[in-house]
Amino acid sequence: MDDAHAPGTPLDRGDLADQNFLSATGIPLLEVVDSTGSTNADLLRSVTVEPAAWPDLSVLTAEYQSAARGRLDRHWEAPPLSSILVSVVLRPANAEGRPLPTQTYSWLSLIAALALRETLLETAGIPAELKWPNDVLVRGKKIAGILAQLGPMVDGSVPPVILGTGLNVTLRAAELPVPTATSVVLEEGRTADRTLLLKSYLSKFAVLYRSFCNADGDPAAGLAGGPSLHKRVEAAMVTLGMQVRAQLPGDHEIIGHASRLDEYGSLLVVDRDSREHVVTAGDVVHLRPWTSPDVSGQGGYA
Repeated sequence: MDDAHAPGTPLDRGDLADQNFLSATGIPLLEVVDSTGSTNADLLRSVTVEPAAWPDLSVLTAEYQSAARGRLDRHWEAPPLSSILVSVVLRPANAEGRPLPTQTYSWLSLIAALALRETLLETAGIPAELKWPNDVLVRGKKIAGILAQLGPMVDGSVPPVILGTGLNVTLRAAELPVPTATSVVLEEGRTADRTLLLKSYLSKFAVLYRSFCNADGDPAAGLAGGPSLHKRVEAAMVTLGMQVRAQLPGDHEIIGHASRLDEYGSLLVVDRDSREHVVTAGDVVHLRPWTSPDVSGQGGYA
């Protein structure tokens, strides 16, 4: 393993500041900090205080976060220089500058998950899959999580989205937050160069995001010269076809067959009485692959 791939190697700030890379991706600003509480929290504060200083696709990345949080306010922490910890300011608008409808925003974290999956497949050579709503798995273990947060409406403008991503890169088994997590190194990826992985992710995200914006946020439109966002996400999502338990707000839960995504990226779950439920938020636990009930009624749910 060369120096760039070694655990504890800082991000290459010169490489990330390269004007060819920034202009190719359309990133107007990319800041690297050694340590912070949370890149998402920092950007939420920044877009409130100085909205004009943080245009669409502005990026903040940190070598270490002390107060990062995931979905449902879960705290997590990784050793310094071991992960990709990056947040992006999104102000979704089409080529004419018309803001996207806010109901399309639920797709933004799925675009990030898709871009991260492509990075892991193409740059690291790791077979990644998506777990609804916004995790990236490798061989059933979580390697990355994504958190989208709505920013404030300032001066009557459309509220921005702060999209945070955490990817485990050089963490060893003893450093993982939970036993069901993994990292690029543990999965024996062909590279653990965090700079290379970050640039790949941002490049892929920018292409998918801009294409989605130019389609006015239509997930059924062809995307970046290929299938629609809806088709791409469904094809990569291991949740579909599984029997799942969906934890819903208010301590409700549904057990059923995860069948498909609707036009807003919500998960549709069919229960044992063939009723279809729309799951828009909450935790989803994979139970086992779905088997439809057989004629004797012994299949399906136990």
